[in-house]
Amino acid sequence: MIEIVCHRGANEYAPENTYPAAQKCIEWGVDYVEIDINTSRDGVQYIFHGPALEKTTDGMGMFYDMTSTIIDTFDCGSWFSPEFKDERIPRLDPFLRWVKGKAKVYFDVKRADHQQLIDLVYEVGLEKECFFWSAHHEWSAELKQRAPELPVKFNTRNIEDLKRVHENYNTDIVEISLNNMTEEFKQTCQDLGIKIMIYHKEKDPESFRQVINWDVEMLNLNHADAFIEVAREMGVR
Repeated sequence: MIEIVCHRGANEYAPENTYPAAQKCIEWGVDYVEIDINTSRDGVQYIFHGPALEKTTDGMGMFYDMTSTIIDTFDCGSWFSPEFKDERIPRLDPFLRWVKGKAKVYFDVKRADHQQLIDLVYEVGLEKECFFWSAHHEWSAELKQRAPELPVKFNTRNIEDLKRVHENYNTDIVEISLNNMTEEFKQTCQDLGIKIMIYHKEKDPESFRQVINWDVEMLNLNHADAFIEVAREMGVR
């Protein structure tokens, strides 16, 4: 059965990267909640996309220039709806302890110290219930060196990308758009023992049916509730 990954939580119903967004995903029964990891100037790790504060908070400036004392005062919910007024940017440590046992975690790392993050994952006991990605390939490569047992994901568009990230980074998961999926790509992943995660951001039942018919391991999307409805209609969830 395909595993569902909620991109930034239930971001259609609650402000992204917050407890309410994750709680909604848990209520749907999804497999993974995706969270963005950023770090304050004084080394506290948070769940926040950024780096600019203005888009989703009442703060101004760059996240990494702020201390945790200041970050903890920002409202990150009012921009989305008055219902979420005074929602705070979650600190990563308590969030992981809260989500443990409720859903697995996809870490999209924007800015984080490798060992600090690795140590926290093991302290909470999430090492078998998570995977990692960073837009900075060097960050992911170092994570793989420090903790080769932790799954790392890379983005791909074709067979050439797939072979490159396999050879250079020993990737565990590859992400690809639905439009770029091919039988050859799927077979090559199976031959190499690499999981496939299709990324599809639109709310499109016909595309959801196509994803299900591809029979891959994972799906990263923004509309998990709509996908689950289609999956139930097709008798696969």
